[in-house]
Amino acid sequence: MTTESKHTTRTGSSPLLGAWGAGAVALLLLVVLAGFADGRPAVVGAAVGGVLTLAVFGFGLAIVSTVARVMPSASLLVALMTYALQLLVLALGVAAIDRSGIGPDTLRPSWFAAGVIVVTLLWLAGQVLSSVRQRIPVYDLPEEAGEGHLTQTVRTGAPADHPGGER
Repeated sequence: MTTESKHTTRTGSSPLLGAWGAGAVALLLLVVLAGFADGRPAVVGAAVGGVLTLAVFGFGLAIVSTVARVMPSASLLVALMTYALQLLVLALGVAAIDRSGIGPDTLRPSWFAAGVIVVTLLWLAGQVLSSVRQRIPVYDLPEEAGEGHLTQTVRTGAPADHPGGER
């Protein structure tokens, strides 16, 4: 009556690898497009924006994944704090580039913004896609309680005996 659960529940690529792959593909395509469309300053702008975004998001996802594995109860708090830190680091990166005096003949700001936006969108799509493809069970049945308790309930209509006694 039930589907047997497998002990290896996580299959597919990890969300970190899926996100990195999608972000790297986005960065590569954007740099090639920038090179054909607007030359060297566009390539530099797209590359700097994309690499900064990949670095910030990769660090954030690695931190949240580690905390979720070690202490799941704190993962939501760490995720929210990491998100705020990611926004701050990206804003500081933009401010540093703006204050450095790099002109549009060296780095195109529009391609920098395109690099941040495109890599962010494809990063999120890759992370969602690889997360959805993982098989993560909602609950695990105890080994000894497997099919026997369910079978007894289905056959007799009476609930199975529980080790804790009567309720």
